Amino acid sequence: MPRSFSFFIARRYLFSPRRVGFIHLISAISAGGVAVSCLALVVTLSVFNGFRELIGGLFTAMDPELLVVPVAEKYVPSDEPMLTAIARHKAVRSATTCLTQEALILPKGRPLVFTLKGVEANYAETNPIVSILCGDNTDSLQLERAGISYGTPGIGLAAAMGSIAFGTPYIYAPRRGERINLANPAESFNFDKICASGAAFQVRQRKYDENIMLVPLKFAQDLFEQPGKVTSLELRLKGGEVSVSAVKAELEKLAGGKYRVLDRTEQQEDTFRIMNIEKFMAYIFLAFIVLIASFNIIGAVSMLIIDKRADTATLRTMGAATPDIRRIFFFEGMLICVLGALGGILLGTLLCYLQQEFGLLRLGGEAGSFIIDAYPVAVRVGDLLLVFVTAVVTGALSVWYPIRFLTARSTDKNA
Repeated sequence: MPRSFSFFIARRYLFSPRRVGFIHLISAISAGGVAVSCLALVVTLSVFNGFRELIGGLFTAMDPELLVVPVAEKYVPSDEPMLTAIARHKAVRSATTCLTQEALILPKGRPLVFTLKGVEANYAETNPIVSILCGDNTDSLQLERAGISYGTPGIGLAAAMGSIAFGTPYIYAPRRGERINLANPAESFNFDKICASGAAFQVRQRKYDENIMLVPLKFAQDLFEQPGKVTSLELRLKGGEVSVSAVKAELEKLAGGKYRVLDRTEQQEDTFRIMNIEKFMAYIFLAFIVLIASFNIIGAVSMLIIDKRADTATLRTMGAATPDIRRIFFFEGMLICVLGALGGILLGTLLCYLQQEFGLLRLGGEAGSFIIDAYPVAVRVGDLLLVFVTAVVTGALSVWYPIRFLTARSTDKNA
C-alpha cells in the first residue's frame, strides 16, 4: 500500500464529512492540548527575546559600537602601532582611548569603591553620553577647563556622594607595587582632587549608574601612575552601509591576536549568557509540557484503532500489511499533532502581536515606575520553527510505540 493512500485514509478518518462523533471530539481536545502548550512556548520565547532586545538597547548609550581591549596585558601604550592602525581604519568615525580602574572616595567619611574611567576629550563624539546627562550642565560632557579636572558620575554614584553637586572631593588609588602601610595607610595611596561637573549620566542600569565616574584621561593616568597608558580603545563607526560584523573581522586581522575586538553583545557577554541559559531552561520545561500534551493523542488514536477494527480487517483482505495499518494510524496521530502545533503557533504569534501593539499584559506598579509599562515581546522565525519541530518530534515519539503495540494486539484478535 503506498504511503499516499495511507495518508488519504488517515485524513478521511480525521475529517470525516459524515458525522462528528466522540472520537473526533477527543481528537480535537488532543490537538487543543498541543496548541495550548505550543502557544505558551511561543509566547515565553518571544518574551525572552523582547527583554534581550530591551536590555541591549539600554546599554548602547554607554557601550561603544566596538571595544578594543588587550589580550595579555592590562595597560598598553596609547600610541601603540596596532591601536593607531585600528583607530585610523577607514570605517572608523571616531576613536577614544580610555583607562579604567577601581578607585576610592570618602564621601562623608565613609569609604566608597567605584570605577574611575578616564576618557579623552572626544569621548562625547564616540559615545552618545550627552543624550543621557541630567543636572545643570547637560549641553556637553565637561572634563577639563583651565587646568581643572571635572568628574561626571552615574546618577546613583552621585546620590551616594551626596548630590550631583558633590563639591571637590579627593579620589584615592593604591600606589603601584606597594603594600598598604597599616601604621599610616595614607602613605600607600595616591590622591587627587576632582571637581563636580554639575551633571550626571543615567543609563538606568545599576552597573553603570552606581559604579562609574568619567574623568579626564590624564587625571586617571596620573592617579594610577600609568603615564601614556590606556586599558581600551572605544570606536564609533561611520553610518550608512557599514557592517559592524564586517568591520569587526577586519579589525581583528589588524589586531593580530594581541587585542580583542568586542561588539556590544560581547561587551555584555555575562548578561546575555545568563539570559540565554534562562531561555534554554524555559524551553526545556515547556518542551516537556508539549510532550505530555502529545500523550493525549495516544487516547484518540487508541479509540480510533478500536473503532476501525472492521475497516482494518477489510484492508487486510485487500492486501494491506501490518506496517501499512500502522502507518495509517501514525499519520492520524501526526495530523492531530501538526494541526495543534500550527494552531498554537498562529495563536501565539497573534497574541505577541497584540501585546506589542496594545500592551495587554502590563508590568505592576504605576505608569512610569519601570523603563517600560508592558512586557516586551519579539517574535523570531527561528523560534517558531523550533516550536514546530519540537511539537512534531515529541508527537512522533509519543505515538509511535503505542501504535505498534495496539495494532499488534488488534492483529492478534482479528486472527
